[in-house]
Amino acid sequence: MTPDSAGTLAEPDLARVCDLLYRQTGILVPGNRRAFVERRVLERMRATGTGDLPAYLARLRADRDGEVQLFVNAFTVNETYFNREEHQLHCLTGSLLAAVTAGRSFGDPIRIWSMPCATGEEPYSLAIWLLEHWPAVDAWEIEIVGSDIDTRALAAAQAGRYGARALGRLPPAVVARYFTREEGTAGGPTWRILPELRGSVRFSRRNLVDGAGMAQEGRFDIVFCRNVLIYFDDASRQIAADNLFSALRPGGFLCLGHTESMARIPSRFRTRRFPEAVVYQRPEDAHA
Repeated sequence: MTPDSAGTLAEPDLARVCDLLYRQTGILVPGNRRAFVERRVLERMRATGTGDLPAYLARLRADRDGEVQLFVNAFTVNETYFNREEHQLHCLTGSLLAAVTAGRSFGDPIRIWSMPCATGEEPYSLAIWLLEHWPAVDAWEIEIVGSDIDTRALAAAQAGRYGARALGRLPPAVVARYFTREEGTAGGPTWRILPELRGSVRFSRRNLVDGAGMAQEGRFDIVFCRNVLIYFDDASRQIAADNLFSALRPGGFLCLGHTESMARIPSRFRTRRFPEAVVYQRPEDAHA
């Protein structure tokens, strides 16, 4: 129950940690990732001054100091960049928005959700793409929301500072229009999203497998949920799919990562094949 002399956890103890992570997040840890889990748990035990795993698990159960959130933060993957899966951005302005706005009046709200949003590159990419590529952008009341389970990632998203690697796919002219360069940081220069653009995106903590929490955001016209379902087993993927379905207005669209699909789980979504991308749609006549 305590780390051995090599600083490792016994397999039964590691299984308990993986089970806790699964129940909190829906993420199923494959066997080849157990060493990663072990490192993260030992880091949290050292950070909290906890000498053995039972004491640390008791601390998580009590959660008087927010350790559960820090535990979850330790396992999330936030590697991303601006304009990732650009074909979906082309689909957004080339096909999806035309379908969403059909029959509506100028000035009506259009709600777009980036879930999970990691450190903010995706929702800011959506905002910039609309400004650059959708002539009707000013005719609608657009709301972009970015949500994630990782509070550290959300803090970084709200700060809106990025390194050169994250901006690598953005044209220099776009960087110049929407970012200010900041010098003197330890890792070299960073670029910060302009305040007015930062203010156009709202961030919140949400969990894909927590339907009640997701419902608090209301319903959206378009949801981007990319590169997270690959970490779920079929049971968690079904829960997430149901929650995403409920998060969409009738006729709304869901964009998944290019390696993801609804193929392995029962789904109420309709598959839509547009010239730019394959997406999923909540049918117009779907209920609840």
